[in-house]
Amino acid sequence: MDGDSGRAAAEPVGIDLVAPEVFAPMLRKLTLAAVGVGIGVALVAAVWLSWPYAVVLGLVVAVPTIGYVLAFRRRRMWLRGTEIHAHRLFGARVVDLADATGVQLLVFPGRLSRIVLKVTAGTEIQLIPLAMYTDAGSGRELHLLGLRKLADALAASELAAAISVSEVLVTQLRAEARDAPLGERPLYRGVRLVRDKDAVSPVVLTDAEVAALT
Repeated sequence: MDGDSGRAAAEPVGIDLVAPEVFAPMLRKLTLAAVGVGIGVALVAAVWLSWPYAVVLGLVVAVPTIGYVLAFRRRRMWLRGTEIHAHRLFGARVVDLADATGVQLLVFPGRLSRIVLKVTAGTEIQLIPLAMYTDAGSGRELHLLGLRKLADALAASELAAAISVSEVLVTQLRAEARDAPLGERPLYRGVRLVRDKDAVSPVVLTDAEVAALT
């Protein structure tokens, strides 16, 4: 029984704000379009060039888009215990929240504003998107299980900043669970703090601002 509990605790939990599967249909269409355009360019170029050169020209047109699609499909992030695993096109990164030397909430202001968790562990830095909001007041937030697991992992840290951010995530979790209006959700209020400053560059919330969100 204890073994089952240990395995359940170690189950990976996806923490992508927008899962790659959401964009799968669009990415398939984009890939087909890139292949079609590449073939078209090669056929047209073959009128003036030899076939090898025409094929190379078609590949130059199609390959960058196909490469972007492959890179996007590979991008994935999940949490296993206190470890954040991030896959990219080439390789992967693992950052352990238990070894974090810095934890911050970072806001990227704009027409579509993002608030992310910035974790520093030695020389490694990992950004975990938590929510994004439009000027119109709509947006997307990290799912409940992801918030819960992140909050638990941060709470296990010895950093005071990690504990504060964990409390913010717990408050956000409760607000999402009861479908509270945006004005009562700490992540949205964090974004509003930065928007009210008319900032254009990414802003790190101070310890006092993070504490005020709970």
